[in-house]
Amino acid sequence: MTARGWLLFSLMGLVWGIPYLLIKVAVDEVSPSTVVFARCALGAALLLPFALRQPGLTRNLRARWKPMLAFAVIEIIAPWYTLTDAERHLSSSTAGLLIAGVPIVGVLLSRFFGAAETLGARRLAGLGLGIGGVAVLTAPHLTGGDALSLAEVLVTVVGYATAPLIANRHLKDVPTLHLIAPCLALAALVYAPAAYLTRPAALPSAETLAALAALGVVCTAVAFVAFLELIKEAGPIRASVITYVHPAIAVAAGTVFLDEALTVTVLVAFALILTGSVLATAASPKPPASQPSPPEAAAPPSATPAQPSPPRPTAPGPRRRPVPWSTRQTSRADGRVDSLTGLPEERPGSTGQGGG
Repeated sequence: MTARGWLLFSLMGLVWGIPYLLIKVAVDEVSPSTVVFARCALGAALLLPFALRQPGLTRNLRARWKPMLAFAVIEIIAPWYTLTDAERHLSSSTAGLLIAGVPIVGVLLSRFFGAAETLGARRLAGLGLGIGGVAVLTAPHLTGGDALSLAEVLVTVVGYATAPLIANRHLKDVPTLHLIAPCLALAALVYAPAAYLTRPAALPSAETLAALAALGVVCTAVAFVAFLELIKEAGPIRASVITYVHPAIAVAAGTVFLDEALTVTVLVAFALILTGSVLATAASPKPPASQPSPPEAAAPPSATPAQPSPPRPTAPGPRRRPVPWSTRQTSRADGRVDSLTGLPEERPGSTGQGGG
């Protein structure tokens, strides 16, 4: 990966490691619909002016509206709500660790997008470890209302794994701002009615307002531009590997700022999911370069060079009289060669043009 790719990767690890903390803070006072609306409205307000200044926005919308709509639904409209609603019952650490399964799901889904690679023993082992880590993490939450929250996080994981594949296959030549600004604006319009109906009775606290502002500016506008540029720089699978980094930041932020417990279960699940993701998305080993195959029957070395074998005898055909060739004659006969009498026979080794 290039230096630019590593810079984008590092930035994404930070700005997508803190949303789980900010969402957890915000849903204490406002509804999930309001959180999603605030994120999308702020992000669209920041990015749309720049997108409008780039030529070709209308043309891209007309030509690519179907994959752009699919990207908006799968990456923003559905996953952001399910993740936000799930954090009303799950800790930010748990949500962040479950999102770490995105690369594993991405490897599986890539087989349906024509970008699959061979799943060798190493990748299969990685998939198994990752799924085992998810099982360790989710087992204590499979009772009560947490089961529904886990299903919502699973929807988010599938959306986050699918959207980069769509962007890489159908929207790779669309400028980043032309893609993300209209998608955020559409998501804001979708959630505006629900956000209005579930608006808080009083102005939220400064802490909640700050969390909403950071979600919209840093974790949405800045993060999406950086993420789509990272997809173009490193590809969808490598870009999704950013989930190796932000779960650790999510766990650390939840532990430091929200006093969430850092249990042995969380540590074991983190190790399994991280190891499984690394193995599942590692590049397949290249086959060794093919060596030229030896001759089928190599002759033993000898002092004298091998003599060519005599030609195989063929059945004698009918004897034909040689016809001398003449440029003057063929030109006058329209390319036909007629036998002439009274001329000497062609000698062996002769070119047929005289002079022998």
